[in-house]
Amino acid sequence: MNFEHSEERRMLADSLNRFISEQYTFDERNTINASEQGISRKIWRQLADLGTMAALFSEEDGGLGGTGFDLAVIFEALGRGLVLEPVLSSAVLAGSVIAEVGNTSQQQWLERIIDGSNIAALAHEEAASNNDLPWVESSASTDQDGWRLHGAKALVSYGGIADVFVVSARTSGDIAEESGISLFLVPAGTPGLSIDTYPLIDGGRAAELRLDNVWVSKDALLGILNHAYPVIEKVTARGILALCAEALGAMEVCKAATLDYLQTRQQFGLAIGQFQALQHRMADVLLEIEQARSSVINAAAAIDADRLTRERAVSAAKFSIGRIGTLVAEESIQLHGGIGMTWELPLSHYAKRLIMIDHQLGDEDFHLQRYISLSKEVKEASHVE
Repeated sequence: MNFEHSEERRMLADSLNRFISEQYTFDERNTINASEQGISRKIWRQLADLGTMAALFSEEDGGLGGTGFDLAVIFEALGRGLVLEPVLSSAVLAGSVIAEVGNTSQQQWLERIIDGSNIAALAHEEAASNNDLPWVESSASTDQDGWRLHGAKALVSYGGIADVFVVSARTSGDIAEESGISLFLVPAGTPGLSIDTYPLIDGGRAAELRLDNVWVSKDALLGILNHAYPVIEKVTARGILALCAEALGAMEVCKAATLDYLQTRQQFGLAIGQFQALQHRMADVLLEIEQARSSVINAAAAIDADRLTRERAVSAAKFSIGRIGTLVAEESIQLHGGIGMTWELPLSHYAKRLIMIDHQLGDEDFHLQRYISLSKEVKEASHVE
């Protein structure tokens, strides 16, 4: 299989990397992080103008690509710059749902997501779900010519600035059943929708949503009633791939910064990188990062494959990224010594982001168990054949 990027993908990656290095400095990121919204609308529009969001969607959906390798290239660049803007939550998660099952009228939201004029957010996770995708307690019932939504959603990424939410709700079945889940478009400001925002340790923002007798029209239903779970699973797989690629970009920055420090920090008249014990530790880090890259490539290649192939690949990648990301964060800080934990050094912020990525959309323990379960499904399917 040919893993070389196309010329268009390389050009986009070069443009995005150059824009981030020139316009998204560490000081600029700190200023954005301290702002009320936690993002820069100016940067958001510039990212859209560069084609960042468009590259995450197929040409049929008004984009420029949308393949697994497009996601990987974009998010590795975003990871290198520790970009705060909600590309993942708006374009990959919420946007992918609209692209997958939205009708002609709903696709208008997609156009505004791609051009950067609107921000969307997926509201699926709940306080008791513990990363179990079928777990949905929030409910929706028919009311006249529309729907009434009740419940609460947790950890809605950048929910405080979203213009529209893609909300999952149970329309039939028991709490943990895959069947019986439906998706709805709920614009921000809809009566009965309350939003409580808060900062995250890595500089991002999230929100808790409460749906108190929220009414939406019948046209708010996304896709087929009671059959949203396959869409949620597929979109989540794209989100996991994006997170893994973002972590890879962050690891590369940690690696470069640590190598530079080992070559310049002097002790006993020598650069500390000349001490064999530190060389061995750094060599382990380099090898593990290459393993992480292989897992991202494997997940990117499998993202449009059949369900079991796709889900096994993304769970394997998320497990590897969680383990390796933690290792890179710890080793980079320890090899820097006490300065590694200071606020002024970007390294500590990269470390926090790597730890947070491990916990988003399922941590390494969750995905190890999931990979084992999926492998059993593959065995059972092969026996049946």
